[in-house]
Amino acid sequence: MNNPNKKRLRRTMMFLNCQKPGLIKDPYIYQPDSIMLDLEDAVAEKEKDAARYSLYHALQEIDYRGVEKVVRINGLDTGLWREDIRCAVAGGCDSIRLPKTETPKDVEMVEQAIDSAEQEFGIPKGKILIIAALESAKGVLNAGAICSSSERLFGIALSGGDYTKDLQTTLSGTGVELMGARQHMIIAARAAGVQCFDTVHTNLDDMEGFRREVQIIHDMGFDGKSIINPRQIPIVHEIYTPKPKEIIFAEKVVREIDEKKAQGIGVFTVDGKMIDIAFYDGAKRTLALAKASGVYDGEL
Repeated sequence: MNNPNKKRLRRTMMFLNCQKPGLIKDPYIYQPDSIMLDLEDAVAEKEKDAARYSLYHALQEIDYRGVEKVVRINGLDTGLWREDIRCAVAGGCDSIRLPKTETPKDVEMVEQAIDSAEQEFGIPKGKILIIAALESAKGVLNAGAICSSSERLFGIALSGGDYTKDLQTTLSGTGVELMGARQHMIIAARAAGVQCFDTVHTNLDDMEGFRREVQIIHDMGFDGKSIINPRQIPIVHEIYTPKPKEIIFAEKVVREIDEKKAQGIGVFTVDGKMIDIAFYDGAKRTLALAKASGVYDGEL
């Protein structure tokens, strides 16, 4: 199962309540990389069927103009998730977000339901991907196994609110209570070759705090951040877009390594910095990210 969308650019994943059709009709105008069409926490219990109806018709009728369409289903501890998957797959979603993931078995159950839905609705096997949200201490501790649980899994995401409740603490604004989970998850994701996403920042009156948080998770190696408001998109995209000097340096590194490798030279300098083959993948990733961000049109 080789789905090219597993590695697509996902700097921003914006949550949208499927209970409110007005919210999901044109979010592409804000240019997030992904939208998270939510059937879970944002939807009142008595409105679940109406939210599915709204979701299905939005997926069928709206051109989201290249924005990835992720559907957050209800948890496996409810009787709702299987029908959520059928509705999302029938409608034409790109991915399913599994909340409250704690074990590889959770992912495997969702994968089996997706398999059945793809077959039922005539969708090519393997088209629909999975992202697993880790929301508890158990889930975070099992991050490595979860990351390797399915070929459909493109990434894991931290849900800070539920996670801190499980730790018997609260979100402080400093990020200290999330440090261990963030570090453990990014290591697990990178070891498995999948992506890793940070939790939402809910205080829309603290945009400077949001900027600091995004810079921290960018520096840690996260692929992107879950967001709740279009105002947050430009900040994330700015921080995640390589700067011109980074692009120029990456081009030099790739060019020099290609040339020196052919000459049998393993270590050399670029702009006064010692470089070897270990820098090659990082430089290539910088150029790929710049190209995906629309600021680079060179050869990769």
